[in-house]
Amino acid sequence: MDDRYGTDVLASGWRDRHRRELDRIEATPGAVVEVAEDGFCGAVVSTGQGLVELEDRHGRRRMFPLGPGFLVDGQAVILTPPMAKVDHAPRRTASGSFAAADARARVARASRIFVEGRHDAELVEKVWGDDLRAEGVVVEYLQGVDLLDAALREDPPSQARRYGVLVDHLVPGSKEARIAEAVERGPHGAHVRIVGHPFVDVWQCVRPAALGIPAWPVVPRGVEWKVGVCRAFGWPAADQADIARAWQRILARVGSYRDLEPALLGRVEELIDFVTYP
Repeated sequence: MDDRYGTDVLASGWRDRHRRELDRIEATPGAVVEVAEDGFCGAVVSTGQGLVELEDRHGRRRMFPLGPGFLVDGQAVILTPPMAKVDHAPRRTASGSFAAADARARVARASRIFVEGRHDAELVEKVWGDDLRAEGVVVEYLQGVDLLDAALREDPPSQARRYGVLVDHLVPGSKEARIAEAVERGPHGAHVRIVGHPFVDVWQCVRPAALGIPAWPVVPRGVEWKVGVCRAFGWPAADQADIARAWQRILARVGSYRDLEPALLGRVEELIDFVTYP
């Protein structure tokens, strides 16, 4: 005959020796369970803070503690929180490209991208930073396109050291267009690509919808453009610190390429392709 106590009357665990281990069931939305204590039967609606919410066929909802005390198909189970889903889809960068599996930055190339100012550099970094690090491309700002020719003479480009240049307000007849044409005709033109957007300032490359406005304000002639924008928004504009804070408020509304104007997107992509060409 079976001795339920074993040969050692002082051995521990004899009470659990023949006890069945209950199945553990995740409380996934839609799963139907019954509460053993009072027979309430319903589908899982939500879970959180150690509780599960059930809804029966009459639309009545009740909350119960997760754990034992539930039945599934008449069998006692332990109800557990649902496991977090692992997203195996490839991650996209803010620019919309697929993130490389190896996220380590590449050694910087000799080729690089020039932008006119700090705000341009910060915007490019926020949207294309992951791509630039993966490609080893450094972005430098010139503090004005007027200094481009001097920068090229100081450190001339070559086939192995290409320069891409992003210029504000690059429209026919503008000062910026004349400078670009002069550089392209000069001795360094073969290894320099100058592109630009039509807006007065890189601020305008942020789509109005991202800021929750119908359009960028029209600034009267004779008023410095960024100062006029700040005044139109009701922001302080007494000094450069106010302008910097205004830009940070604008930049904070940029989450990805979707928040930028297409006139900028294509130009930056063109420059990245140019400076990374084999």
